[in-house]
Amino acid sequence: MNNTFLILEDGSVYPGTSFGNPAVKISQLPSQNTNSHPAGGGEVVFNTSMTGYHEIMTDPSYTGQIVLMTYPHIGNYGADDSWNESGPEPKTTSQNVIKLKSLIVRDYYDGPVPPGRKSLHQFMLENLIPGISGIDTRKLTLSLRDKGSRNGILIQASSEFLSETEVNAVTDWLKSQPDMAGQNLVGEVGTSEIQEIPASFKTDDRTRAVENILHFALLDCGIKANIVRELEKRNVKITLFPSDTDLEKILSISPDALLISNGPGDPAVLHKQISLLQNCVGKVPLFGICLGHQLISLALGAKTYKMKFGHHGGNHPVRDEFTGKVCVTSQNHGFAVEAKTLPSDVDIWFTNTNDNSIEGISHTTLPIMSVQFHPEAAPGPMDANWIFDSYISRTRLHKKT
Repeated sequence: MNNTFLILEDGSVYPGTSFGNPAVKISQLPSQNTNSHPAGGGEVVFNTSMTGYHEIMTDPSYTGQIVLMTYPHIGNYGADDSWNESGPEPKTTSQNVIKLKSLIVRDYYDGPVPPGRKSLHQFMLENLIPGISGIDTRKLTLSLRDKGSRNGILIQASSEFLSETEVNAVTDWLKSQPDMAGQNLVGEVGTSEIQEIPASFKTDDRTRAVENILHFALLDCGIKANIVRELEKRNVKITLFPSDTDLEKILSISPDALLISNGPGDPAVLHKQISLLQNCVGKVPLFGICLGHQLISLALGAKTYKMKFGHHGGNHPVRDEFTGKVCVTSQNHGFAVEAKTLPSDVDIWFTNTNDNSIEGISHTTLPIMSVQFHPEAAPGPMDANWIFDSYISRTRLHKKT
């Protein structure tokens, strides 16, 4: 479908061709006081991954965002439900497994895909997600890099041109919508009930395996499925908790550690989760990934800030400040921890080598560690997969003391 446009809140207009679900018409925009993005509207961010568009689209951390893929050719290997990253069953409080608002690509592949898979167009159509192709993604990426991420929306028009009046109507609406800073989005993702995921034994010596099982409580703020898979590979028993669970319920299972997951939105407004972690300090080992890292940092007294355009992609180098080694990581975040606000008993564990932002912390005396990047990848490199082993080793060490 032609006559589809990406419009940004600064008035920028990018014409293109629609795929997936049709974009909304200007007449279908909700009133300005609803503070809810319709299909196709959200914060525009760019992702530098060369593959893994399916995993990116189903990552709950992209809730409320429009994702621009900088790699030009997207869709050539189709979609497969086994690649979904939207968490274990029951998946989320939302039925759709695609979590982003819409997808922007330079060149959408419209040919055949391997047997047993569906086309990207069909996958998006089933989930009511619109996409746009044929736009200058390099120009748009440079605009986001230079001016920062901002709200946008895909619009379906009745002609190949938009009038100034139509563009102004859309930009006025976009300016009335909330920024990502200040948004609490964890209620839109994650499990709505407590789930138990038993350890999967990978050894013939079952008795010894049972004796060495660790039990992790996972606070699900929008967890990616591969985090669960990586823990299962390591014989970890998991109890998955909704993001608004209170301290008593978590401590009632006597977990060996509490892992706080990734998730969308602004960490600073998640007061209930921050308070929970403050009360957990000293009672149970705390580990975090992405949003979980930010929440742990806030609970320890640090502050977070909104980044200009964030880190989204599978090729971000980070330096381990304890060893000096650099690994390439998968990342997806628009907020970061302010280094100068970290308390004196917290060390910086990882640093981003591109912009020196904090990528991980470790408490000097307590079993508290977290990383801003995604050690589970999906998609991306597996350089940081050992982080799970580090969390498990720290937990075993704590149990012995």
